[in-house]
Amino acid sequence: MLDGRLLGKPQDAADAARMLRDLRGRVHEVITGLAVVDLPAAGAVPRQETASVTSRVRMGQYTDAEIAAYVATGEPLDKAGGYAVQGLGGRLVEAVEGCFTNVVGLPLTTTRALLARRGLL
Repeated sequence: MLDGRLLGKPQDAADAARMLRDLRGRVHEVITGLAVVDLPAAGAVPRQETASVTSRVRMGQYTDAEIAAYVATGEPLDKAGGYAVQGLGGRLVEAVEGCFTNVVGLPLTTTRALLARRGLL
């Protein structure tokens, strides 16, 4: 989330470049909601555990040429926010505050804890 706007997957290369320009030199949040639902036998009430994880990502002061080169790889076209921290886009990221795997796509520590509380691990 940047300035209250959700950053989904870019529509095309131009949209990816626009997102990366908007993010350049700024901090944004990656927020993931999780739910584990135990669906019991018919008639019983489902039990659920929920959590959310927020990580803050500080992007570097990359150039327009670096944006163009990155977008040309095709990697950002199916990534929320237009970058993949675990891939080539990691070069655009200056720092991650909080859960790194949340920025990748699934906060593993929190997911494991939810599953463990439900007795699934």
